[in-house]
Amino acid sequence: MKKTITGRALLAAVSLCAIAMPAQAQTQAEQQRSLPQAVPISPSVPDPVDTPWPGGTIDLAVDATDITRGVFRTTETIPLAPGTDRLTLLYPEWLPGKHAPRGFLAELTGIRFTANGQDLKWTRDPVEVYAFHVEVPAGTAQVVAQLVYTSPLEPNEGRIVMTPEMMNLKFEDVSLYPAGHYVRRVAIRPTVTFPEGWAVATALDGMSRAGDTVRWATTDYQTLVDSPIFAGAHHRAWDLGQDVDLEVFADAPRYLEASEEQIDAHRRLVDEAIALYGSKPFDHYEFLLGLTDKLGGIGLEHHRSSENTLPPDTFTEWKKTEYRRGLLPHEMTHSWNGKFRRPARLWTPDYRQPMQDNLLWVYEGMTSYWDMVLAARSGLQTTDLIKGDIARTVANYMTQPGRSWRSVEDTTHDPIFAARKAKPFSSQARGEEYYSEGALTWLEADMLIRRETGGRKSLEDFNKRFFGLRDGDWGEVTYEFEDVVADLNAVHPYDWANFLRRRLQLPNQPAPTRGVELAGYRVAFRPEPNPYDEALMANAKYLNLWHSLGLNVGNDGTVSSVLWDGPAFKAGIVGGADIVAVNGESYDSDAMKRAIAAAADGGGPIELLIERGGRYLTVPLAYDEGLRYPWLEPVDGEDGEQLLDRLLEPTTKN
Repeated sequence: MKKTITGRALLAAVSLCAIAMPAQAQTQAEQQRSLPQAVPISPSVPDPVDTPWPGGTIDLAVDATDITRGVFRTTETIPLAPGTDRLTLLYPEWLPGKHAPRGFLAELTGIRFTANGQDLKWTRDPVEVYAFHVEVPAGTAQVVAQLVYTSPLEPNEGRIVMTPEMMNLKFEDVSLYPAGHYVRRVAIRPTVTFPEGWAVATALDGMSRAGDTVRWATTDYQTLVDSPIFAGAHHRAWDLGQDVDLEVFADAPRYLEASEEQIDAHRRLVDEAIALYGSKPFDHYEFLLGLTDKLGGIGLEHHRSSENTLPPDTFTEWKKTEYRRGLLPHEMTHSWNGKFRRPARLWTPDYRQPMQDNLLWVYEGMTSYWDMVLAARSGLQTTDLIKGDIARTVANYMTQPGRSWRSVEDTTHDPIFAARKAKPFSSQARGEEYYSEGALTWLEADMLIRRETGGRKSLEDFNKRFFGLRDGDWGEVTYEFEDVVADLNAVHPYDWANFLRRRLQLPNQPAPTRGVELAGYRVAFRPEPNPYDEALMANAKYLNLWHSLGLNVGNDGTVSSVLWDGPAFKAGIVGGADIVAVNGESYDSDAMKRAIAAAADGGGPIELLIERGGRYLTVPLAYDEGLRYPWLEPVDGEDGEQLLDRLLEPTTKN
């Protein structure tokens, strides 16, 4: 009898063939190709545990006298526990305040390990290349590491940290530490030899000096890394009160001529900061400040100090450098926010474990909010300059296309994968905007609390509750998102979890204008720059046309950045292009401004002659809205009050 194949059976047969044929083809391919299997990665670096380094106190001696070549030479003596036959030493990779792996391993050279005068065999870990495995002969009591740190001599090699006039010695650059233990449990005794006659400043305790060799009391490796040194030939120090010092180093003695009024502003900064938090998370604090254009720029927080550089003429040209003077308020604020209170996943037991940056909108964003307030309250910056800064920030987010796809919290990962390099279209890509948009979020939160409580409460009450606990404690207290929400609700009940999630964790949110509006202002555009934009353009030597043509251009005509989907972008102008002429005139800033003004008066399109890669192109720009710069303008509310002005007023008497 003939079998009948049903439709269902036929489909099943076809399906089986479809499955079998690829398998057969795969078998044939395997016969023609070599197909290796992955070699498993075996962990070879021990994870840290909260126990002391069993060998005892490490001696670290750094020779920092070679200012001609910028070389630091280290001799590090590492005692071993009996029976040690293998030593793994780590070079710091993930560093607090950098928010990313930033250890300068490429500059560490001349690595040599010895015991009893004999060279020891060592290998670099092939997976964790910041780890060094040293073979230790039986009975060895200590291993001596000799290191040569060749610090950058040119800016394209990295940040310059040593010049003939001063240095910024960072212990993480010139030392190793034993793996397997929390860095706070590794005891170390530092010694540094400096150039003849140089002054030295650091937060390290127990300093003693014999000639140009300086010693400090035994500390732990975490505190050592958190206590950088500034040293130099030209130095002055001022007592700012409340156990805070201003230690200033300069390229030349004339830059150290600070007036009493200027130093008083720094004293008021200290008073206002401590009043803002109601506590001191330090036993003493050192502002380490270099006035230099030779040392590389830095602004980096530490628990009991901060590393800062400002222009050489900061004191001698006080008004000109005002726009830069928010640096010290920012870094000191970090002693509370970032050092004492730290996101739980940003705190790590050593410098090998990766950091998780998600809550940087608290760590850096709220710090960026309060640094403006403290700068104004202390008199380091004027309220007009700060209002200009806020207007500039809000206006940028009003036109930024990258906000449509990328949240503020996602930008917290930028330090890790973007490594703070320039981007072709920053307005589309976004950058580390947890700083500035984070600050605007906290402005809104503060103004909301003030408005809803009739001025009885504010974000300052949150500061004292969240950051101001345990006066004098310079350890670390960690937190999670839920802890932030809980303390906000304790100050003023509100749906803070949803507030923060919508503004910071979701993309495509409305522009962050609400805080300014609650503060009694709005963003408006004028043809002249606000004080902050004016200072920035003068000092950086460029013309800001972001809110008109959608580009920034250097005084030499080089386009530095272009707004995604702005007029210049649509005309095909990109970063790196040179504007040779505008409306038939050789380019300069005044010619460009005249052309924009003429177009606004009906003079037709703006015609640019562009050179890029050896090719010249005439580009017409159909733009007729004139020059536009953002300003904050007061809005007359029901009570006629601008809360922003009250916020920026001093709260203490000096």
